[in-house]
Amino acid sequence: MSKPNYSGTFHMVEQQNMDGYLEALDLNFALRKIVCLLKPTKEITHNPETGAMKIRTLTTFKNFNMDFTIGKEFTEDLGPVDGRTCQTTVSWEGDKLVCVQRGEKEGRGWTHWLEGDKLHLEMRVQGVVAKQVFKKAN
Repeated sequence: MSKPNYSGTFHMVEQQNMDGYLEALDLNFALRKIVCLLKPTKEITHNPETGAMKIRTLTTFKNFNMDFTIGKEFTEDLGPVDGRTCQTTVSWEGDKLVCVQRGEKEGRGWTHWLEGDKLHLEMRVQGVVAKQVFKKAN
């Protein structure tokens, strides 16, 4: 069975526990408050045949780019997020994309999945979970 194509532009419509997640990443109070007010847009380019994927997270404060091939480990620069680097692998678990980020923080990673026109994102670090939901732009 073929995997879903995640390509598209998605605007955030819901967010849960982002402050707790950012605190677990050691972000200071002021920065956490700013980030929690942002309404990011995700631009995803995905080639299901090669596994190549580009995820652009765009905000009025900072942008974050992630380019990778599904199933291949790479060194991820999380400088724009929390100043760290980690060894990252994004793999398929069914129709979900699961990311494992090995580095200073235990249990760090995320899961993306599609439901209709919604893109779900669950972010994890040290037992803390934050969730975001994005709606696909027309």
